[in-house]
Amino acid sequence: MPRKLRRDLPEFVVRTAQEEGWSAFKNGDLLTRASQAFDVLVTTDQRMRFQQNMPRFGIGVVVIESRDTRLIHLRPLLAQMRDAIATVAPGQVVIVRPASHHLT
Repeated sequence: MPRKLRRDLPEFVVRTAQEEGWSAFKNGDLLTRASQAFDVLVTTDQRMRFQQNMPRFGIGVVVIESRDTRLIHLRPLLAQMRDAIATVAPGQVVIVRPASHHLT
């Protein structure tokens, strides 16, 4: 996710995996570390929910399905992102996708 997106989500504390020093960690280790520090992980990794047993982690996960991670494609999803971040429960995965969902 682009760091600049945090400007559009001022009501949340937004940190990147890179800022936390977690870039080298794979999904399971990343989820474990994130669950110790945060309530929600926002990711564009659409495979994570299939590769991990999400309920075992004490963190909600919001998966953004977008053509790419450029702000022009993410900003139209901000209202859905806010709702998902605010309501996702620990161990739950919420998918945020464009209404037309034609990703090419």
